[in-house]
Amino acid sequence: MITGAGGGFGREFARLAGSLGMKLVLADVEPQALAATVDEQRSQGRAVIGATVDVASSADVARLAELAYGKFGATHLLFNNAGVGCGGFVWESREADWQWVLGVNLMGVVHGLRHFVPKMLAAEQTGEPAHIVNTASVAGWVTPPLMGVYNVSKHAVVALSETLHHDLRLAGSHIGVSCLCPAFVPTGIAHSARNRPAELAVAAPTPSMRLAQSSLDKAVNAGRLSAAEVAQLTFDAIRADRFYVFTHPQILPAVRERLDHALAGQPPADPYASRPQARPDGAAGA
Repeated sequence: MITGAGGGFGREFARLAGSLGMKLVLADVEPQALAATVDEQRSQGRAVIGATVDVASSADVARLAELAYGKFGATHLLFNNAGVGCGGFVWESREADWQWVLGVNLMGVVHGLRHFVPKMLAAEQTGEPAHIVNTASVAGWVTPPLMGVYNVSKHAVVALSETLHHDLRLAGSHIGVSCLCPAFVPTGIAHSARNRPAELAVAAPTPSMRLAQSSLDKAVNAGRLSAAEVAQLTFDAIRADRFYVFTHPQILPAVRERLDHALAGQPPADPYASRPQARPDGAAGA
C-alpha cells in the first residue's frame, strides 16, 4: 500500500513493486495523477486498485485500510509516503501552513500506522510478514533556514518511526520498519501547493517565502539522484531489514556536526557549512 502514488517516490515504489509481482493498493490526493499510475500498472497486467485519499483525514485512511484488506486480505508492505512542503521565516508561517504540512507529513503517517498496524499485527500471528516504510527526509536530521514547518514535520516522522520500531519490539513483533531520509530529488514536492485544500489557502507569499521557493526549486533541479534510484535504494533497505535509509551520504557530515554541537553545548551548527553552494541567496526581508 502506497500513499502519494501519483508521482515522485510513490509512483516509483509502485513501478518497482509491480515489477516484483506485488499486488498494489495506490492512494493519492490528486485523482488524475493517481489514475495515470494505476493505468500504467494495469496496462502491464498487474493487480492494482487506486483510491483518492487525503492522508490528513483519519476517515480517508481508515477507508483505505478497509479497501486494501477487503480486496487483497493482507498488507505486507506499507509505504506512508505522501508529503507536501512550504517555506519561509518561521514567524511568518501561517496557522494554515502548519495545519496543511503537519496534517499531511506527520498525521498522514500517524493515520497510516493507526489504521494498518493493528491489522498487520493480527496477520503476523498467522505467519504473515510485514514491513513499514515511513518517508521522512534529511530535514528530519538538520535544520536549514526557511524550512521551519517542513523541518518540524520531518523531525517528527523520524521520532515517530524510531518509537514505532521500539514499540513493535516491545510488543514482541518482528514487523520491519525503515525510515527513508532523502535529500533533494526531483519529485514534484516543490510544487505541492497545487493540492493544497481551499480551506487552508493563504494570501500572497512574503519575501522570505518567495526566497524559500526559489531556493527549493534550485536545489531540486540540481538533484543528481532520481526518484527511481531512491526507490531502488529503499527496496534494498527493506530486503536487508535496515532502519535508516540515507540516500545522500554527502549530507551525513552536517548531521554529525549538528549532533556534535548539541553534545558540546554549542549553538546549532550551520547546516550549510560543508555545502556552502546550497545556501539560500540573500536575506529575504532584511
